[in-house]
Amino acid sequence: MHDEMTPLMNAAIEAALAAGREILAVYGTDFTTEQKADKSPLTEADKRAHQAIAAALLPTGLPVLSEEGKEVDLEERQRWQRYWLVDPLDGTKEFIKRNGEFTVNIALMERDGQPQGPLGSARPISGVLYAPVKDQLFFAWQGGGAYRQNAATSKGGSAYERALSAERLPVPHALDAFTIVASRSHQSPETEAYIARMEQEHGRVSLTSMGSALKICLVAVGAADAYPRYAPTMEWDTAAGHAIANEAGKRLIDITTNEPMRYNKASLVNNWFIVQ
Repeated sequence: MHDEMTPLMNAAIEAALAAGREILAVYGTDFTTEQKADKSPLTEADKRAHQAIAAALLPTGLPVLSEEGKEVDLEERQRWQRYWLVDPLDGTKEFIKRNGEFTVNIALMERDGQPQGPLGSARPISGVLYAPVKDQLFFAWQGGGAYRQNAATSKGGSAYERALSAERLPVPHALDAFTIVASRSHQSPETEAYIARMEQEHGRVSLTSMGSALKICLVAVGAADAYPRYAPTMEWDTAAGHAIANEAGKRLIDITTNEPMRYNKASLVNNWFIVQ
């Protein structure tokens, strides 16, 4: 690991674990749910996780763009060379259902060297994704590989030490059909068309489903072949998983351009994409 990346990865992992502690402190209580302006749900856990992450990342000196943070002026954030892109609680609906399929997402972003335009100007160079109920940590940094660590809270140490004791992704899986991550109950016509194309190409197709950014991790791990997303997502929903998928030898492709997704757009809504 590059010397400059070591403290940044350590900070991101500690931030994710700190957020996980705050989320679990609320998870078992009779919490209330608010509704944000966009009609999405918000809980005390979202707020507490954001505060924990902001505090843990403060020593890095890099700006933080978070779903639960204050809005940042477009001109200001498009001047950033590096920044943190954070979803303190990805899968709030899953949290409310108490099914455990929610995550903390933290990505380190960097200008991608391409001309700045409507499709963005940044790319993820490292990602940390933590599932508090499962106590499962996924992390990756550019050129260093992608990893999954179970029972993460019981295994301290630096990111490098964690990598030495973790599973390197992808993990060998014997899939008996082309496996697609897709909702069984909420399929768009575009998703149905994609599944039909894959059936023509591969014969048998199997569907699996999962909440939050864990869907990206299913492909990164090797438990699924593709995750098509023909529905809205935000940049902080995908960036950490994108970094992990990259280092696991997978790609997160913007369907509009057929190129890797870019970030720090004027609108933080992602285009449709496929992870494969």
